[in-house]
Amino acid sequence: MQTFKDQHPIHTDITVAWGDMDALQHVNNVVYLRYFEIARIDFLNKINLFETISSKGIGPVISENTIRYKRPVTFPDTLTVGVTISDIKTDRFMMNYNVFSHAQNAITTTGTSQVVMFDFQTGKKSPITEPLLSAIQQYTQN
Repeated sequence: MQTFKDQHPIHTDITVAWGDMDALQHVNNVVYLRYFEIARIDFLNKINLFETISSKGIGPVISENTIRYKRPVTFPDTLTVGVTISDIKTDRFMMNYNVFSHAQNAITTTGTSQVVMFDFQTGKKSPITEPLLSAIQQYTQN
C-alpha cells in the first residue's frame, strides 16, 4: 500500500457503500465513473484549479472516459484511487486512475479521463494556463 501511495502522491480514499453493489453483488461498473470523479475533483482541488475557474471562467470538461475492470470489488472495502497525468497537450491532458482495494491488497480497476480546458464565457476550448501546466507536470506519469 505504501508503494502505491508513493507512486500516487495525490490519492483519495473511498469507502465502498452497500448501495454501490448491483444484483451480482459486486460494485456496479458505472459506479467507477463516480469514484473517478471524486478522485478527479480531489486532485484538481489540491492543485488549486478551482481558483482559475472562478477568476478566469476557464475550467475542465471531460471529453472521454475509459475503464478497465481487473477484479470485482465488494462491500465492505476501502479503495484508494491514485491519479497521475500523461499526454499533456496545449489544451488538454489525460488523467490516469488506479484503484487499489485495501481488502484485496491489489489494483482492481484502471481508467483514464481526457480533460479539455474550456472557456465557459466563449464556449470554446482554451489553452492550459501556465500555473495549471506547472501544477500538473509535477504528477506526470513516466
